[in-house]
Amino acid sequence: MPVASSTLPPRPLGFTGRSAELDRLLPRLAPAPNGDTAALPLLISAVTGMGGIGKTALAVEAAHQARAKGWFPGGTLFVDLRGYDDNPVTADQAVLALLDALGVRDADLPERTERQYDAYRTLLTARHERMLLILDNASDPSQYLPLLPGTDQHRVLITSRDSPNALPIRIIDLEALVPDESVALVTCALHDADERDERPSRELDSLRELTALCGHLPLALQIAAAMLRQRRHRSISSLVAEIKEAEDPTIVLDNGSPGTDLYGRSLVLRPVLETSYRRLPPAQARLLRLLSLAPGSETTTEAVTALADLGTEAASLSLLENLAATHLVAPVQSGEGSASVLRWQLHDLVRAFAVSVVARDQGLRKEGETARERVLTFYYRWADAADDRLRWLPGAVEPERFTGRKEALEWLDGERAGLVAAVLWAREERFTDTAVRLAGCLAQYLDWRRYFDDLITTMRAAREATHRAGNVLGESMAWNNLGIALRKVGRRDEAIDAHTCDRDLCQAAKDRPGEADAWNNLGNAFLEADRVEEAINALTRARDLHQVTGNRQGEADAWNNLGSALKKADRTEEAIKGHTRARDLYRVTQDRHGEAVAWNNLGCALPNEEWEEAIEACSRALEIFQEFEDWYETGQTLHNLALAHEEAARTAEARAHHLRAADAFTRANAPDQAAQSRADAENLE
Repeated sequence: MPVASSTLPPRPLGFTGRSAELDRLLPRLAPAPNGDTAALPLLISAVTGMGGIGKTALAVEAAHQARAKGWFPGGTLFVDLRGYDDNPVTADQAVLALLDALGVRDADLPERTERQYDAYRTLLTARHERMLLILDNASDPSQYLPLLPGTDQHRVLITSRDSPNALPIRIIDLEALVPDESVALVTCALHDADERDERPSRELDSLRELTALCGHLPLALQIAAAMLRQRRHRSISSLVAEIKEAEDPTIVLDNGSPGTDLYGRSLVLRPVLETSYRRLPPAQARLLRLLSLAPGSETTTEAVTALADLGTEAASLSLLENLAATHLVAPVQSGEGSASVLRWQLHDLVRAFAVSVVARDQGLRKEGETARERVLTFYYRWADAADDRLRWLPGAVEPERFTGRKEALEWLDGERAGLVAAVLWAREERFTDTAVRLAGCLAQYLDWRRYFDDLITTMRAAREATHRAGNVLGESMAWNNLGIALRKVGRRDEAIDAHTCDRDLCQAAKDRPGEADAWNNLGNAFLEADRVEEAINALTRARDLHQVTGNRQGEADAWNNLGSALKKADRTEEAIKGHTRARDLYRVTQDRHGEAVAWNNLGCALPNEEWEEAIEACSRALEIFQEFEDWYETGQTLHNLALAHEEAARTAEARAHHLRAADAFTRANAPDQAAQSRADAENLE
């Protein structure tokens, strides 16, 4: 009986996580039940992923677990093909190492290469005890195809940075570790060296930040852990600060790298990334560089097409898919049906590496700036069209591209992260004008979707840029939208200050339409702060200015808000007249959404004893809000309907409306209001 052969490396120290991947991989290595070879899974499995993701560690761990279960009594053979080194191991070289492990050497070794392969396959065919062959770090099928056994008795496990999509191989793609697994990896590495090391528990927040800076990439985490072991008397936060101060984290990590890992490989990041980058065809290398400059962490195929000037999405998609096969970019699918969006994401360390490649070359820097200008222009063009669609009223010019609100909102939803990130380019003089205009196009959308943090971020960037450039009208726009966002998140005093700045700038520029809008929003902010008389005065000024300038839409807004202020001042009859006047003006301008707001406010303004009229008014509003899929206003209206039914002693109807309101608020990303509505429903039981 042949002796079991094994060249399996030691089990990886501190192996952490990957339970889901092991659950997928181990059944591929298990023997067939009852010896039924027809039930065996595919002969070959591959663990793929970017350099440093932990492919070898997973393969070796799986092999050790399989060996412990007795699945491979014939042994395990491991060959490092060094596929991404300058001189990768060829199949002809590898077969010699495999024959040596199988006991064929010296005088027994055939001289001719083809005879060596014959001897190798004959030995494997004759060996009835199952064996596992691990072909590690392969970069090309030519390295491992000649080494495959000529029998289905044995199993083969390949690791590679490139996905062998053209071959019948079961592929397990590795992604970065989840945050808790990253923390566990570093903690285990420190405790293995010294169980008394209290830094992980003492500086848990800093440890989490460190793992995030490492992109949860196992190789980077191992390097960081080794650096912390070397710096036994220094804090984790000191390493975090050092990495954050560097433009490229890979430089800090590589400079502090202590040497090699358990498998004799250098613990360095940048050479791993450089090797993968150098292997790319020119078109893929260019796309990787440009993707690193894109705004946001994920970029849609359409935006990539504009960024790289590739002409068609089909051309972009083909190039992106080829690049994804190298695991330097990853596809991210989100949404369902018509709202499904395919985005492309770079690992943080790959992005940092590619940015540094661009920064070191003047020609690449110029190419990158031109690409950024293209994608910013692309974002502005379609955000402007989408904004026009959201604001569109019958009789106005039809916006390009988007045939309805739903289509415009879906596009904005899909591109939101990139759009918001692109506005931040306003800090750079070359991009200031377009980025500020883009910010203005996003205000209505971000307010509608209740993305108030994004609205505050974009408007602060726009305000700073326009102030720096002396763009008074642009600055007033930014103050106005910033004030709206601050009011919506309850920061009332800051909102009042913002709208006051907006008003003062408009007055100085003699921009009377802008001043009217500023008075209107200032009045709303005063009302939120319970400064009712100041609110009434401000909203009256807004109404009068809109009347003078002939802006019926603005006048309707002012009447509507004035009605709410009058209601709060217990001037009920005047409030009802204000909302009725607003409703009629909205009808004249054919603004159905505005009409719904007026109907809802009118229902709230009516006295309690007029609950039937209130229910009728709010029901009219509800119908329109649902038509617009405005779930926040739908929730508000359902809440008002519930109150009207409570006034009419219709408890069951009131409870049902509170529960419907909770559902609407949930859809509107308003969890606090949803919780309150559910509580209101429970209180009626």
